[in-house]
Amino acid sequence: MKHQHRHWARRATALLWLAAIGSMGAQAAGDTSARQQAAAAVATGSAECKALGDFYWEIGDAGGVQGSGQIGEEYTADKTIRIASASKFVWGAYVLEKIGRNAKPTPEQVSYLEMRSGYTSFNPLFCALSRSVDACMEARSNAERSNNVIGKFSYGGGHDQRLAGLLGLGRLDADGFTDEVRRALGKDLRFAYRSPQPAGGMESSPSEYGKFLRKVISGELRLKQFLGYEPVCASRGCPDVVDTPVRDAWHYSLNHWVEDDPKTGDGAFSSPGLMGFYPWISADKTTYGIVARQKFSKTSYWDSVECGRKIRKAWMSGG
Repeated sequence: MKHQHRHWARRATALLWLAAIGSMGAQAAGDTSARQQAAAAVATGSAECKALGDFYWEIGDAGGVQGSGQIGEEYTADKTIRIASASKFVWGAYVLEKIGRNAKPTPEQVSYLEMRSGYTSFNPLFCALSRSVDACMEARSNAERSNNVIGKFSYGGGHDQRLAGLLGLGRLDADGFTDEVRRALGKDLRFAYRSPQPAGGMESSPSEYGKFLRKVISGELRLKQFLGYEPVCASRGCPDVVDTPVRDAWHYSLNHWVEDDPKTGDGAFSSPGLMGFYPWISADKTTYGIVARQKFSKTSYWDSVECGRKIRKAWMSGG
């Protein structure tokens, strides 16, 4: 009888645990549903997002996509588009893998990744006929270095372009550059470089870029531990800023922004592209998101930021 009693006690305990797990799963599913509804309401109804026209948005965690939406017909999860400066996020991750699993970037490497190297004359349009990393860097005035601004923040692609050469990638063309970056970050990533420019030459679909961001927040890529590493003041009010595209008081780390404006920021890490592709990772490094579109205008990048961070706030607040 005692043995039978113990058997039923153990079974009852097991059933209680299963019920608790089931309840937690249902609650998690409910939370995700509420987050999806809240984020979708912002994506379709907020003034900031309505101003974008067509776009695709996605939010997820290390396990996969948790919420998404398609506004209009032009963009989908699998449509490949030009992502411009969202390429910088990827290059920062590549450099950290390239230098070795246990190595920290040197002060010189940090200066390149934080746009303080003095290469401020770079114009990507000069690279239209350039077939290699070095040829792009040497095109017209791209290689000119301004000694008087070394150590000061100046947003542009010349820093990454020179660093690529210093890392031994100077002879690579766009295809070779794509292969090298994918070798370091994962051959399962199906993005590509249209031109051999680490700071802005990539094209990708949201789904493939999301795969990269999941590699970061899962810890598979070293960038996770270096998000926000030794940030520098990078807004217009900072004394050591030569040129910056951001309107808020953000800092800049290893090829990514830290959205830490005291009034509007939440500490997210991001790398918005010129034409409106806006990828981000939450301050707690558990969640990623994307606003995807390709539109040529002077404010495309910032318009996507304003929409994307409202979607993020709705999602992170839990509905």
